[in-house]
Amino acid sequence: MLELQRLSAEQAPAVLAFELANRAYFAASISDRGDEFFAQFTERHNAMLAEQEAGSAAYYLLVDDAGSVIGRFNLYRIHDGTAEVGYRVAERVAGQGVATEAVRELCRLAASRHGLDQLRAATSDANVASQRVLARAGFVAVGPADPGAIGGLTGTWYRRELRELPRR
Repeated sequence: MLELQRLSAEQAPAVLAFELANRAYFAASISDRGDEFFAQFTERHNAMLAEQEAGSAAYYLLVDDAGSVIGRFNLYRIHDGTAEVGYRVAERVAGQGVATEAVRELCRLAASRHGLDQLRAATSDANVASQRVLARAGFVAVGPADPGAIGGLTGTWYRRELRELPRR
């Protein structure tokens, strides 16, 4: 059984381990976060918790039965009923439908827990797997993404309306 859990301070070591274990895998399809990200991980984690507490973001971890982090699913830039979505899953579960199901659950949480009406996500043209996840989770392509939105890569913005999902 997989579960999306809201990010907490206690999860920092598990999140760092997840990021380090999958760094090369992630860098193959999205921009590498760089050594600075890892050197300043504690500060970044605390900043994310502060954003979450302020309501401008909501960060979730996908955790397996053993309690291991196998994915990150984020709502950020929450404003006026909308948010942007970002996600990544561990290499060991890629291609198994895990990301699609977690993004679908994130959409339900965005509507029911966070009262959002619309989500946006950008993915690079080369990241076909992410494009499939978004399409299967009900997102539709709406136009080109500014390269700054996806680490300097060319890509597409996707949008998902949440009005049909249950509200809080």
